Amino acid sequence: MLLYGKNSIKERLRVNPRTVKRIFLEESFDDPSLSEFLRKQRIPLKRVSRRELFRIKPAEKLQGIIAEVSEFEYTPLEDFFRPSSLRPSEADVFSSARPTVVFLDRIEDPQNLGGIIRTAACFGGFGLVLPRHHSCQVNETVLHVASGGENYVPIALVTNLSAALQQAKKAGYWIAGSTVRGGSDIRSVSLPFPLALVLGSEGKGMRQGLDKLLELKLSLPMSGAPLSFNVAIACAMFCYEITRQRVQIPTEPPTS
Repeated sequence: MLLYGKNSIKERLRVNPRTVKRIFLEESFDDPSLSEFLRKQRIPLKRVSRRELFRIKPAEKLQGIIAEVSEFEYTPLEDFFRPSSLRPSEADVFSSARPTVVFLDRIEDPQNLGGIIRTAACFGGFGLVLPRHHSCQVNETVLHVASGGENYVPIALVTNLSAALQQAKKAGYWIAGSTVRGGSDIRSVSLPFPLALVLGSEGKGMRQGLDKLLELKLSLPMSGAPLSFNVAIACAMFCYEITRQRVQIPTEPPTS
């Protein structure tokens, strides 16, 4: 895979340098702090022309640097429920609390997925679950938009989202889902923890059947135009309120 852009590459070098195989720099590239970091890491480096750099990765905003990195490693869903098994950079942001797990149903736009990863990393204490089918997966565009956030957020890839939610339920998680209308205003709800949140696509919402697993339906306050929030923005708003309410001692799990 190829990372491009200073922020994405700096964060990967800082947190997970073992995954960086090679660096391509534009001939005129000049960033003393990054150059010094590269020298210390002893990562193979090659200077190329702007045309050659664009040939390697034809994308906007290369910012004069590309990194060849290992394929993205998904985290087994089981590890979400035992944070001690996560990578150090992921476990650090969970502190002593159990992570809030966000299940993303049919999010197909890499810009949205990248923005969600970045949001989850900034707030800390979140993990993401993606379905293997009818969903964007972590690709180079996603990594660019995430700006290094993938180093701090465990992401699981599952075959069956319903089965994954059932697994979370068995692990003691409360299951909540977002709905544009008809749910409880998230500002007026005392959220139970540990919490799993399901977010559906903007156009289709969550797929049929998932709503039967929900114990709580949540909506964002919208008193303006009869529209809906972009899913990445909606996720940021939910993550803010979840973070505000989250406590270190989990709520007792629901009885089945």
